[in-house]
This record gives sequence, structure tokens and C-alpha cells, in this order.
Amino acid sequence: MATTTHSYFVDRGAAASQPLDLWPPIVITKEMIDAEVERLAAAPRPAHGRREVLIAHPKAAAPGLGLAPGIEVKLSVLKPGERTAPFRHNATEVNFCIRGAGHTMVGGKRIGFALHDVWNHPSYTTYWHANDTAELQVRLTYSNAALLQKMNIHIVEEDPPPVAAVALEDPESVGADDPRRKSPFGTFQLSEDGAWLMPYETLINPPSVVSKALHWPWAQVKQHLDKLEALGKDYVGRRLYLLYNPMTGRTNGNTPNFFATMTIRPPKIVDRPHRHTSAAINYYFSGRGCSTVEGTVYEWKAGDLMLSAPGWAVHNHASYDEYVYELTVQDQPLNIVMESLLWQESLKHPAALLGAEPGFETNRGKLSAAE
Repeated sequence: MATTTHSYFVDRGAAASQPLDLWPPIVITKEMIDAEVERLAAAPRPAHGRREVLIAHPKAAAPGLGLAPGIEVKLSVLKPGERTAPFRHNATEVNFCIRGAGHTMVGGKRIGFALHDVWNHPSYTTYWHANDTAELQVRLTYSNAALLQKMNIHIVEEDPPPVAAVALEDPESVGADDPRRKSPFGTFQLSEDGAWLMPYETLINPPSVVSKALHWPWAQVKQHLDKLEALGKDYVGRRLYLLYNPMTGRTNGNTPNFFATMTIRPPKIVDRPHRHTSAAINYYFSGRGCSTVEGTVYEWKAGDLMLSAPGWAVHNHASYDEYVYELTVQDQPLNIVMESLLWQESLKHPAALLGAEPGFETNRGKLSAAE
């Protein structure tokens, strides 16, 4: 017999709203990462072949050990000739090669990657990684697994069997107009202001969008990124490109949960202070600089990983005397879907709810007109 579980009530009538308890920024240095890479490489090979560790924030608590509250970051190592066992889960991933090279098989597609390449993994798609080079392979993986674990819905399958396409019933065998198969009422408008009603048959069969594994080779991305230096010091925007996955549509993502951007910062460039409810994690792979977050300055260099923008913290970044290149992963698409993406591009102006109302403009058009 099942044990009865009781809910409880929390009186909020007299409770004042609580201020945000922002996670403090944190810099995981190149030296710390290199030491962990060497430890993983020296350890015995696990049965599933995945030499990996989570990079968790000190404030993270299980379940869901993220570097930001909903963003899991994993450091993975493969020695020459090694391959991981097949694996799948219902999280989506952004993968980034920070050392060496190799290839990944995702849903039967082979992605050969090199240093600083980025590729995505769709949800519930079987994949494995291989190191077919003579050098150590090191990857960073960003996923929404931490969020799914908080929700208690992270579904993981080790070494899953091949999955055949689901055979659908032939409509002719049951009759395309069989009333048991389709609501006679369909989806229809209920009120003049736009409320509708939808039947169960449509609820459980939403329009599907193919989610592909895509690859953004750094050698090609850099060619376009370097052209943004021509915008000059008067440009008030950020010199970056989103590694865009068209299936994410208006949410501007690399996966439905994250965007991944590549940024170039010419020497002595200082961004405007701004803030957003999405969290941002930066990996700097060239140059040096600093980030100011809620008034505190954090210095970073090539090879450092940083939680640079805890949700809704005022921040900006600056480069020193060298060119900076960085990958930024941020849970903006998720916040757009949830209608929670508050974004304040300039502290002199009000915040906007991006995705639900008009966003912001930079001065790029004026600079182009002046050329």
C-alpha cells in the first residue's frame, strides 16, 4: 500500500518579496582546468569511456550541479585512440573543443571537429565521441541537464539500442474520417480577444520541427568574426556572431535552451554596463581582460572559464592590450520561451521583455552610413 504524502500550505499574505540571491561570479582558471585535465588523463579508463567532471558553482546543490542555476558545464578528456560508449539523454548540448581534435557521431552523423569548433547535440539522440588523433582531446559541454535534474525529469540511457522509425498506422486501414481518430470540433476561437480551444488529438500531436546536429568550424567563423573589428571604437554594440540554429526560430538559439556566441574584442575595448535575466558563461581562448560585475572587478586570461553574468547582475567586459576571442553560452532562448527575459541594454533606459516586446538597436546603422 502506498504511503500517503501530504502537501502543506505556506502563507504568503503578509510576506514581502525577497531580493534576488545572485550567485557570485566565479573564474575557473586555465591552471585549474589544466590540472584537472591531467588528472583525468592519468586515471583508469571508465567502463563507458567518458573521462569527465562537472564544473560546479560553490552555491550549486544537488540535484542539478550547475555552474549557473540551470546550466551544467562538463569537462571531458579522451586520450588518443579512445572512444566513448553510445549514450543519450533528453538534455540538449553545446559542445566546444578546447584542446586537440577528433570526431563525434550524433544520430548517425559524423562531425569531425578541430580546436575551438562548436557543435550541438539534439535531445534524445544517441551519440559518442572519439579521439582519432595522436594528441589529448579536451572538450567543454554545456547542457540543460542541471535544470532537468531540478525538475526530476532528466532521462538517461547508457548504450541505447538502435532505434527504428516508429511505424504509423495506415490511415486507410482504419478510415481517415474515423470519428475515433479525430475530434469533430477541431481547434476553434472562443472569444473575440483571441482565446481558443484545442482538442486532445491536436494537443498530443503538435507540429514537429526537425532538430539537427550542426557544426560551426572555428576556421570559418573566425573569417567573418574578424571583419567586425572595422566597426571601430565608436560602436556601442558587441562584436559577436550567434552560432544560430534555424530550428530555434525567434528565440535566437544554438539549442532551444542556449545561445552560443563567438566574440572578438579588439584591444582596449570597454562594453557598456548592461544586465539580463539570462545567465552567461564565458570561455576566453585568446587575450586578457576584465569583467566588472555588480561593482567588483574580475580579471581573466586565455584559457579561463567564467560565470560572468549571474542573472540580472549589472556587468560589462573590457579587453587589455591584446585581441580577445571568447565563446559565450547563455540561456536566453529558454527565457524567451518562458517570457522571462528582461534585458537592459543601457542602464540609462528601461528594461525590455525581449521576445514579447520590441528590443534594442545599436548605432551600427549610423556608423555604416558615415563610411
